[in-house]
Amino acid sequence: MGKMDDGKYVTIEEFIDDFVKYINNNGKLCENGDICDKAQAFAQFTYDVRQDSARKIQANLANDSQKTSQTVIEESLKAWGQLDILVNNASQFYPTEAGKVTQQAWRELLETNLTSPFFLSQAAFPSLKATGGCIINLLDIHADRPLEKHSVYCISKAGLSMCTMALAKDFAPFVRVNGISPGAILWPEHISEKSSGSKMTEILEKIPLNRKGESSDIAEAVKFLASSAEYITGQIIRVDGGRSLNQ
Repeated sequence: MGKMDDGKYVTIEEFIDDFVKYINNNGKLCENGDICDKAQAFAQFTYDVRQDSARKIQANLANDSQKTSQTVIEESLKAWGQLDILVNNASQFYPTEAGKVTQQAWRELLETNLTSPFFLSQAAFPSLKATGGCIINLLDIHADRPLEKHSVYCISKAGLSMCTMALAKDFAPFVRVNGISPGAILWPEHISEKSSGSKMTEILEKIPLNRKGESSDIAEAVKFLASSAEYITGQIIRVDGGRSLNQ
């Protein structure tokens, strides 16, 4: 990937730098508004900066993830001809109280949060091997310490943690595989300053840095693992302000 004379990206760093700038100037990608609209807005932003530098490919990863994952990778290769990095960020998050979990919820959360990242990684491996690329999985601090009434979500993220380490061994030495475990970055929809101020305070009190993180903190971690971490694989980086120290 790169910035050639026609204005396209040359490096992963340039693309992610623009991603960080977009977040800082235009707000959080995943807050308020349909995620597809947000994805299209970012694609348009990068296109305006460097013509034909980004495209949106929409897919339902909760449905037949092996076939869908293969299609996503094939469409990406049609657009660019090669793959340099795969970031598995698509995820679903909602409560599933033990004792009341439905098979539909189980399948949906596991399919989106664990199965699809695995099959996307598998489908992307040949192309990433050719370019010496890498895979970055987005996890959660609750992959290690469960969140009350979110059992299936936590199970799915714990599985993705093991998936990260297992694929790092299987794909070495050709493709690096790492993970990022965010802490309090975006407040869940059920938490707002007006209705849940005490809950926010409770969470912040557990964070040594005494504040929530920003989307750009995660983007910077992705940038590091994608570009500068050539001797790092099979690792999970916690971007949580130290919260995991106090769980």
